[in-house]
Amino acid sequence: MVFYSLRAKRDLNSIFDGLLSWSKHPLEYNHVVIYHNKILSVCDSLDSKKFHFNAQFAHHKRYGEKVYTYRRNKNTVWYIIYNLDQHGNVYIQRIVSNYNTRID
Repeated sequence: MVFYSLRAKRDLNSIFDGLLSWSKHPLEYNHVVIYHNKILSVCDSLDSKKFHFNAQFAHHKRYGEKVYTYRRNKNTVWYIIYNLDQHGNVYIQRIVSNYNTRID
């Protein structure tokens, strides 16, 4: 199963709001919904992945041990940071983009 921390839920809400109000490249509401739902779909599929990659960036390691990289397009990458328990349950802690990731 996949579980979301309160912070991850806030991240998802912020992503939705940010896409909806993005002044650089305005998106229609339907496109924002599709974009947001794709991120949710990726998150919800993490418990079925055969491989779980360790977080590499110190900024990510503060939130979880594992990371899934979802490349949305040539410029945007979403990092889904999570932990696993012994039963394979996924606990998503944060969802951040490459624009918000510090490479330390």
